[in-house]
Amino acid sequence: MSLLRVCAFAKCVNRRSLFEKCAFRLSFADSCQLCVSRRSGAVRRISETPFYLQRSNVSFVIPKAEDGKKRVLEQSHLLDVLEARIHQLQSDIVLDVKHAKVQFVKAHSSGGGVLSGKGPKSKPQEKTCILKSGQTVAKGAPASQPSRWIKKLTEEKKKKLKKQQHLQQTIQKNVKEKPIAKAKGSKSSSMLPGTAHKTILTTAKKTVPLNKKSRGDMTLSDEMCAAVSSTVTSTAATAATATEGTAAMPHKVSKGKRKHSKSQVLGEEVQRTVTDAQDEAKELAEHERRLSKQVSPWTSSNKPECLQEDSEATAGGDIQLSIQSYLEACVFAGDNERAHRSLLRQHRVLNRRKHLNTDTYNIMMRMSAKKGTLNQIGRIFILLEEAGLKPNLGSYCAALECMGRNSNCPPKIVTRCLSQIEEDGLSLDDLFKQCVFRQDERDMVIKAVRIVQPDYQPKLNMTTSQCTSSLVQDFYTKREDYHYPKLDFTQEELQERFKRQLSMEQACSVTIDSVEAAKPITENIAKMRELLADQRAQWQKILLQALRESKMILAKTNTKGYRLNLYPYLCLLKDREYVDIMIQSVANLPLSGESLMTLARDLGNRVYTMCSVRQKYQIEMMEKLGNIYYAYADLLAKDTKESHVLPREQWCKLEMEESLGPTLQGGETYWPYTLPLELGTYMVDIMVKNLKINSDILNPAQDRKRIPILYHMYTFRSTRQIGFIKPHPILVQMQQEAMETKLTFDSFVMPMLCPPIPWISVKFGAYLLTPTKLMRTVEGATQHTELLEKCQNLNAVLDSLNQLGNCAWRINKPLLDIIISIFNDRGNDKLDIPPPLSEAPKIPQFNSHDPTYTVSEKAHMKREIVNAKKKYSEMHSLRMDALYKLSIANHMRDEIFWFPHNMDFRGRTYPCPPYFNHLGSDVTRAILVFAEGKPLGPKGLDWLKIHLVNLTGLKKRSSLQGRLEYANTIMEDILDSADNPLNGKKWWMNADEPWQALACCMEISNAVRSPDPTRFISHFPVHQDGSCNGLQHYAALGRDVIGATSVNLMPCEVPQDVYSGVAQQVEEFRARDAMNGLKIAQVLEGFISRKVVKQTVMTVVYGVTRYGGRLQIEKRLKEIDDFPKEHVWDASHYLVRMVFSGLKEMFTGTREIQDWLTESARLISKSGHTVEWVTPLGLPIIQPYHRTRSQMLRSSIQHINLQISHDTKERPDTVKQKNAFPPNFIHSLDSTHMMLTALYCYSAGLTFVSVHDCFWTHALTVDTMNKVCREQFVALHNQPILQELSNFLLQKYCTRIPTEAKNKKYQEYRRLMLLLAKVPQTGDFDLQQVKESTYFFS
Repeated sequence: MSLLRVCAFAKCVNRRSLFEKCAFRLSFADSCQLCVSRRSGAVRRISETPFYLQRSNVSFVIPKAEDGKKRVLEQSHLLDVLEARIHQLQSDIVLDVKHAKVQFVKAHSSGGGVLSGKGPKSKPQEKTCILKSGQTVAKGAPASQPSRWIKKLTEEKKKKLKKQQHLQQTIQKNVKEKPIAKAKGSKSSSMLPGTAHKTILTTAKKTVPLNKKSRGDMTLSDEMCAAVSSTVTSTAATAATATEGTAAMPHKVSKGKRKHSKSQVLGEEVQRTVTDAQDEAKELAEHERRLSKQVSPWTSSNKPECLQEDSEATAGGDIQLSIQSYLEACVFAGDNERAHRSLLRQHRVLNRRKHLNTDTYNIMMRMSAKKGTLNQIGRIFILLEEAGLKPNLGSYCAALECMGRNSNCPPKIVTRCLSQIEEDGLSLDDLFKQCVFRQDERDMVIKAVRIVQPDYQPKLNMTTSQCTSSLVQDFYTKREDYHYPKLDFTQEELQERFKRQLSMEQACSVTIDSVEAAKPITENIAKMRELLADQRAQWQKILLQALRESKMILAKTNTKGYRLNLYPYLCLLKDREYVDIMIQSVANLPLSGESLMTLARDLGNRVYTMCSVRQKYQIEMMEKLGNIYYAYADLLAKDTKESHVLPREQWCKLEMEESLGPTLQGGETYWPYTLPLELGTYMVDIMVKNLKINSDILNPAQDRKRIPILYHMYTFRSTRQIGFIKPHPILVQMQQEAMETKLTFDSFVMPMLCPPIPWISVKFGAYLLTPTKLMRTVEGATQHTELLEKCQNLNAVLDSLNQLGNCAWRINKPLLDIIISIFNDRGNDKLDIPPPLSEAPKIPQFNSHDPTYTVSEKAHMKREIVNAKKKYSEMHSLRMDALYKLSIANHMRDEIFWFPHNMDFRGRTYPCPPYFNHLGSDVTRAILVFAEGKPLGPKGLDWLKIHLVNLTGLKKRSSLQGRLEYANTIMEDILDSADNPLNGKKWWMNADEPWQALACCMEISNAVRSPDPTRFISHFPVHQDGSCNGLQHYAALGRDVIGATSVNLMPCEVPQDVYSGVAQQVEEFRARDAMNGLKIAQVLEGFISRKVVKQTVMTVVYGVTRYGGRLQIEKRLKEIDDFPKEHVWDASHYLVRMVFSGLKEMFTGTREIQDWLTESARLISKSGHTVEWVTPLGLPIIQPYHRTRSQMLRSSIQHINLQISHDTKERPDTVKQKNAFPPNFIHSLDSTHMMLTALYCYSAGLTFVSVHDCFWTHALTVDTMNKVCREQFVALHNQPILQELSNFLLQKYCTRIPTEAKNKKYQEYRRLMLLLAKVPQTGDFDLQQVKESTYFFS
């Protein structure tokens, strides 16, 4: 159906009749490939011409009637040329010839031209044929004399036939005479580790008849059976041939008795091989039958494609996104003419046109729809048809919007548009559900529809699908007894907080006071501040002028080509806003400088964030967002009635009710990976070239000249040379002496002042305006988002993130004041408060040309300088990090705030604000408490005391009762720490987590001194930490009794400490080796402790290698003052081997599962695929590790060589894939456990947050949280996790059999299939015992 029928308006009717008379109705795929030049010439003439002139030019591309005979004759010759060329290309191909499939169309008798094909690649599924020589193209065409091409074609056919006959005879001869000795003793490379089967292989191949049924037409089971039977038959035939050859030619083997013995052994091996092959064939067939019966929503709709197809799609996707973002930028900036010209240029060039999709053309349709120019919409539909594309819902939406803006639009046009929507298999209701509306677009579309359907109302039924996982079935279906927690705010207070947050995000930045001590303003400080203010004012003017000049140059650059430049992206904001971003980056530049790539990407991302916020204002969504949020606050406020509706469900309901106006989600414009970097590099270049200062500004005695304040230089990071931007020492000195007391941050760095928007989809949630990703990914990686968008139901994952984000926080002000006082008083390394730079070691000064220094002394001095500079840089980084955190905390000291959450690609959750959050260090955790307080209750005070002892790290092997008794014995120290933290006994300073311990001491002190401790309102979070949680999941997966006991899955009187257990086992190994005289074992006597081995034991389960483990142990040994430093290297090598050996003995089931996961990932990645799986809650996960490729980003300041490791068109990185799969899989399980616990704690009315495997709640509700935590762990591992993983991987990677059953790919496929089907055996551990284990989480 022609797309012109959509827009049947007057100016297009005549043209349509002209087009239908000629061959323009034919699609590209129906045309001869050698006619590309003819077709593209016509298209180019149309595309180059402005729309208002195209009608007059159409006639020039329509062939005249009197040229018909001549055209047909020329086409006949072209056919001869084409067929001869095909056979020329095939002349060198002997086996498995694949003919080029070309279809020829009949020319009209009037001499209508033939359109060219879409491209040189023909689709394999299209069934076409090659016409024989001499066949005419059109009926009634005059007969032409046989040309020299026909003669040449006939000769080549005869030669090819002779070659094929000769080759078949040679192959048959080789099959009969092939000596068995060549195949003797060869081993099959496809066997699993541990097998010792031998196979006799043959290299003979059979020529497949051309008329044989192709393997692509066969079903999966047909392919499997054919492949397996082919392998067995081939092996048996080889065995028979080998036996006959051995009996007939004994003199070729050896002399004497060796002939008979070798023949006998060979016969036995052959017989054994045939039997094994038959057994293996049966096993493979059984796996195939099991696979064919299973139905997976993931693999059925998303079967793995070949690597080449994926590569082409990905390569086109980058260019496609670049074109779309360019057009969007032009439209956003109001430069519609530039957008129009750019699209025509891309459409005009065939190599670029293939990167355009329907959404690209829709951008221009929306622009035309705003103007109400229906004829331009029709012309873009013509371009769509020329490109071989079909309109989608967005296309029809733009057309209907345009019709709605035309007050005199004829009803028949709307009727034909609606009928075309139905003919294309689309639905008008789907248009309102799926399309993104801006401003009044939805109203205009409804207005157009009501021209012919006055009573039409869009059907926007709210989706009620729930998570299909049985793990959360009760959570969603049994809500009668649930008590969802409320916030301690009225509805009016929440609405006021929304306004404040909206104002902050609209500004895109926040300026706050620094916590550094406000020292008296001296004359020099005042002078430096004044100088800086004057210079910044000058820099603003200079940058403003330079930016405008560069924009003028860019505007005139490349105006005729199809290449894209940065001009539209420099018009998205006001010029002064770009300048402000650049000035701010100078103020935030580290004293030692920053890499060009880091600085440029930061600048580009700031521009993108600000543009995204501006775009949301442009589409007029603020009013609708405010209305929905005000109604949403009704669910959370304390002064409203309770509800059994979840925040996500409530928001979706409100958004559906508020259906008019713009769409809140899905309207973001995404930029290509390199664009922020390219834009930022351009801005850095402007800064480096234009920002200057007088050289005598600090020393008037010097000669005055203008010098740059920023220098572009090169330095080395590891072995790579990188660009570096370094501030001039004069600028550094001015900033240091000015001692400015203001800090400016991006708005998303700050915690939110109101509850976050609940995540309702992959693209909408968290901040009000600031764009936020649901899943954190490597910069530029898109495969995660694509998987999430295909996922049918993520409700459980989204609801858990919403629960975490709805927890309100406040600042522990007494503790914050103590920390700030130490921070301003030279810091304290022991307490993790970094000292100021005045405490940094002085950098030695020496003259390297001084002859008094020896070579060794010079080398020593150079090392001292390098170490001093490194220490200075580290101290500056730590100091600034602490300054940012403490300043943000001090700014929020009187506020209630929230942390919106998102997750990484494994499902682990994180707060979005990067600096200040509860996942931070001991300092930041200590100054955060729950905004909501709850009474301690009968056991709350005991939990506070136990928690305090846990923070000290003193009684890890004691029972809970023992820890409580210990806390009661040190109450005097606890109270002294609370009353005199800096001047008393300072007991708290010796704790493992000193600041959290001090905060707990203060909470206990306040509770015990209250009239009734059970009624004391506590805001303090109590932690319950998993006991080596990764090993807990491994032990539960393998039902390993010994492993489960070691990590407290089994109930015990006292906690089992796996770290101490490993340390004890390593000590036994050391003592044995020391008795045998091993020197390093003797040196280590008395130095093996729990602390030395803890980090390595904890990270082994997460994939740490022996190399990484050695570095961990080396660091611990260096921290021991008495350990001889000359033995650190040998000792760390020895200990890491002992730790791995001890773990292997203690956790046998764990090692088997880890090996199975590792080998599975290795074989999957070797087959050309990345490893994917789905968590028990339905979250799809893919590992983004590919072979690194380089991409050169060219700019005037420097060419940047990007190292991209996430590009899906590159083959997977096998080493990273296999090493990362076990830890990533375990991380996905611990995140699933955390999410389940969060959901069910929410249903019980608990306040719950987590730091991965450390769960926090009020002291009152610790027992309830512990019960939920254990129940959900048992429920999770009662699922057949490994079996479901095996099924998924088999369906994902083993449903496409290689075409040749005897080739290497088939052997790898067979090996992978057998490995995935062989799930590791499990032990006898009873999971129900976890519910009774006190120290599982404690």
